[in-house]
Amino acid sequence: MATAYESFKLHTTPEKFYIEACDDGANDVLAIDRVSTEMTLTVKKDVPPSAVTKPICGIMGTMRLVAGMYLIVITKKKKIGDLFGHAVWKATDFDIISYKKTVLHLTDNQMQDNKSFLAMINNVLNTDGFYFSTNYDLTHTLQRLSNTSPEFQEMSLLERADQRFVWNGHLLREFTAQPELHKFAFPVLHGFIAMKSCCINGKIFDWVIISRRSCFRAGVRYYVRGIDSEGHAANFVETEQIVQYNGGKASFVQTRGSMPFFWSQRPNLKYKPKPQISKTTNHLDGFQRHFDSQIIIYGKQVILNLVNQKGSEKPLEQAFAKMVSNLGNGMVKYIAFDFHKECSRMRWERLQILVDMVAEMQDEFGYFLVDSDGKVLVQQEGTFRSNCMDCLDRTNVIQSLLARRSLQSQLQRLGVLHVGQRIDEQADFEKIYKNAWADNANACAKQYAGTGALKTDFTRTGKRTQWGLVMDGWNSMIRYYKNNFSDGFRQDSIDLFLGNYAVDEAEGSAPLHVQKDWKFLTLPIIMVVAFSMCIICLLMAGDTWTETLAYVLFWGTASVGTAAIILFNGKEFVDAPKLVQKEKMD
Repeated sequence: MATAYESFKLHTTPEKFYIEACDDGANDVLAIDRVSTEMTLTVKKDVPPSAVTKPICGIMGTMRLVAGMYLIVITKKKKIGDLFGHAVWKATDFDIISYKKTVLHLTDNQMQDNKSFLAMINNVLNTDGFYFSTNYDLTHTLQRLSNTSPEFQEMSLLERADQRFVWNGHLLREFTAQPELHKFAFPVLHGFIAMKSCCINGKIFDWVIISRRSCFRAGVRYYVRGIDSEGHAANFVETEQIVQYNGGKASFVQTRGSMPFFWSQRPNLKYKPKPQISKTTNHLDGFQRHFDSQIIIYGKQVILNLVNQKGSEKPLEQAFAKMVSNLGNGMVKYIAFDFHKECSRMRWERLQILVDMVAEMQDEFGYFLVDSDGKVLVQQEGTFRSNCMDCLDRTNVIQSLLARRSLQSQLQRLGVLHVGQRIDEQADFEKIYKNAWADNANACAKQYAGTGALKTDFTRTGKRTQWGLVMDGWNSMIRYYKNNFSDGFRQDSIDLFLGNYAVDEAEGSAPLHVQKDWKFLTLPIIMVVAFSMCIICLLMAGDTWTETLAYVLFWGTASVGTAAIILFNGKEFVDAPKLVQKEKMD
């Protein structure tokens, strides 16, 4: 496999950026012209001695904003561990460097827009969870990597990567177009990776979780639901659990993703906005595309739909069940499990009902297993595709239980566990296992909903606790605030970063300045004033109680009435995305 360079120095001059490969024996230097933006290969002796030099850990890519081109580099990285002898890194700090030496050529409005776009890029880069390797392909599962051609093996990391999971694909488009530059760039994954060295029965094995977030139909909780016309599902994540012992390797893959038809749930200040199923779109077309691609990649599909089977979630469950029935594909099986109803009143042991229900299918699907000679012993024949409303909290709990059941079998087959031994009796490993899955839940939740996951006390301890309920309440409050008052900006940030919106330098003004209706400013002020007056009237009583009551009723009615009008016009008060107006905004 063609690997990428691992260490670099960035030399900056007024005319060019020189990115020097510092690996042993490397003499290549990438020169980027700051005026023409042309990229060429040169050698170390061409770097001017006057250049300002600093070490960098890698190139994220380039991006065009109002002020021109910007170079985005990784300035700090942290080693997560070694996967089959290959270092896996987490990118922890970045730098965004302008090609232009000044922004004086911009108008005040353009400067403001440019500042906003830079804030958006930083918003994405500051969302935890960017991972890379310079000599291993993290975008593919073990099973996909074992079924490849010799030509594939010779490809660079950029060429062979699964494009669904390359979060800097748009930023690297100029590198992709020039094969001679491929060694200077590598795909960056967004999601979660945990790598642990574990010991059971004195046998040391490596245990790994990799969650790969799709960059197709990516976005935030309430603004991106369902699928797009290509069949890409919102919040689609492929999670692979890997075990390595004595040269033998095993892998178990699961997926999660929004219910794959056209529905939306735009924020409107209510705690839970009512989901809307599109009445004008042909759902089956996108639905079929989604499952056709899933079957090609993963084999048989078992859908685990964990949403409520009553209230506002019920129509979505019914629509999903009906579409699977209309699809009539024997490769797709549908199971609905009302998670909240089954586990109400802290009866979390009832999750075993679902695990037992799908046990036979899980045994039929199996998992991927390779012996120490590299011989494939078993392939995974299908995957569980789990979803709830957000595909976060309920989904993660179920995925961790199915992954444990698979791991039980893998560790026995690899010779780590004795016959009759159970994983849940291995206290030290159980702790590592549960905490890593809870960390995975938190990472996926922060990236989609803006806060840590709910229900992680169960994932971490196997029990639901009162403190866990308190933390869930706190996280729900933060989610409510972010989803209503800051997620429009987060959605715009992701759309800009992934290239769903392109900045045009020639364009006079970006669509960032949306004139707010008079209601937006006036009503909240009236409500705050009325509520304050109501409190003042209570504290500073009038001459008679009837006078006090009249004042309290008047101001109380004014504040409640204004609050009702604000709620009724809720969609106008939330922070909505401004950049991309396409089907994800329906």
